[in-house]
Amino acid sequence: MAATILLVEDEPAIQELIAFNLQHAGHLVVRSNDAEQALSLVRHALPDVVLLDWMLPGASGVELARRLRADPRTRTIPIIMLTARAEEGDKVLGLEAGADDYVTKPFSPRELLARIKAVLRRRAPQMTDDVVEAGGLRLDPQTHRVTGLDQTISLGPTEFRLLHFLMTHPERVHTRSHLLDQVWGDHVFVEERTVDVHIRRLRAALEPSRLDTLVQTVRGTGYRFSASTD
Repeated sequence: MAATILLVEDEPAIQELIAFNLQHAGHLVVRSNDAEQALSLVRHALPDVVLLDWMLPGASGVELARRLRADPRTRTIPIIMLTARAEEGDKVLGLEAGADDYVTKPFSPRELLARIKAVLRRRAPQMTDDVVEAGGLRLDPQTHRVTGLDQTISLGPTEFRLLHFLMTHPERVHTRSHLLDQVWGDHVFVEERTVDVHIRRLRAALEPSRLDTLVQTVRGTGYRFSASTD
């Protein structure tokens, strides 16, 4: 699935090469030359992944990683450090600063894409193309198809994204504001009751297959997806 990737790299040739390969793979690339510009872009809209060069003008990539991890709004963004520093101590420093992965230069585009996919699978599974199955439901992000007990379920784009997020984060209670951030994007300003409207539409689509009970209301808090029979 296409991800929005913030590429923080000050070398124009390297930035262009990485961006070209990411775009060729279907991702949307937002570019930054330094930490301050990157923070400004993140304040405007959260990316799905940050690719972060260690050596930047001004604040270093390590410092930027620490700042992203210190802010509750950006704490969970997957971060991959890109650097020529291959010493074990440097890797430890990068990981301790909050990086999820550490890729040393030079690296192949294929390796980088694999690392991005692996990080998304761990930190943001709703951004992958992996098929999800639970409680009799099967959701395929690549074909945009949902089946329930072998019945085809027709969903609108928002209901599909909502179900995908809930299924990839089962048994967790999600507030309306959290669902808005994760499904609509934290840069989209809509009322929280919008979530209730789309939950009702999602349940109505699941009802013929009798799987609407998988999407549960947690009174006073929000919603969760649960295939548990307890």
